[in-house]
Amino acid sequence: MSVIRVPSAKVALSTASVYPERTPDAFELAARLGYDGVEIMVGADPVSQDIDVLERLVDHYQLPILAIHAPCLLVTQRVWGKDPWAKLKRAQQAAERVGAKTVVVHPPFRWQRDYARDFEVGLARMREETDVVFAVENMFPLRARGNKVVPYSPDWNPVDYDFPQVTLDLSHTAVSGSDAWEMFTKLGDRLAHLHLADGVGIPNRDEHLVPGRGSQPCAPILERLANSGFDGLVVLEINTRKAASRTERIDDLAEGLAFARLHLAASANA
Repeated sequence: MSVIRVPSAKVALSTASVYPERTPDAFELAARLGYDGVEIMVGADPVSQDIDVLERLVDHYQLPILAIHAPCLLVTQRVWGKDPWAKLKRAQQAAERVGAKTVVVHPPFRWQRDYARDFEVGLARMREETDVVFAVENMFPLRARGNKVVPYSPDWNPVDYDFPQVTLDLSHTAVSGSDAWEMFTKLGDRLAHLHLADGVGIPNRDEHLVPGRGSQPCAPILERLANSGFDGLVVLEINTRKAASRTERIDDLAEGLAFARLHLAASANA
C-alpha cells in the first residue's frame, strides 16, 4: 500500500531571505507562513548579533532558532570581532544558549592562513566540546578572464575533505557549475544541513532563486531526503531583495515553503 511519509526534518527560514528587511521581520514572516523555525544569519543587523534580543523574539513569536550562520562573509569580517576562531566560539555559544542544533560555517578565505591551516583540526577539537554541529558549507570559485580563482582554503568544496557534517547550498552548486546530485549522493550521511535555493549557473552570480525556478535538482534531493528519513535541517535561503513589494517577497517565501513541504512528503510502500 502506498502511504505518505513525512520525515522529521524541519523547514526553517534564513533571516537572509527577507533582506533588506531585518531579523525581526524574518521571525514575523516565518511565524505567519508556518515555518518550523529560523536560521539566524549573523550580519550587519545589530539584532542578529544580540542573543538577548533574539531570545525575546523567540518568546514573542513562539518560534525557535534552529541554526546559527556564523559571520563568515566578506561583508561580516568585523562582526563579532576579527578572530575567526573567536567568532566560531561565539556562534557555538549562541547556538547552545538558544537551543539551535547547527552552526553553519564557510571554508576559510585564503588570506586567513593560520585559520585555514588549522581549520580541520580546530573544528574537530570544537566538536569534542559541544553537541552543536558545525556544518561546513560548499562555496564556489570565481571566474575572471577565463581563469578560475579560488578564494577559499583548503578549497571551496568541502565534499572531498574529512568534515563529518556538511551544508549543501543549491545556489552555490549552480554558480560553481557543479553536479549537485553527485555532490549530494557523495555526501551521504555527512549531509547535515540543506540550504534550499536554486540557480541557473551564471558565472560569478550567486542567485539564490526560489526553488523550482532554476536548474538545480531541488525536488529530487528533497524527495531522496524524505525517503531516507533525513533528520537534519532544510533552510530556505533565497534572495528577495529585488521583490517589487512586500507582498511579492511574502509570496516568494510562501512558495519556497510550499515547495519544500510538497517534496518532503515522500511516497513510500508500507
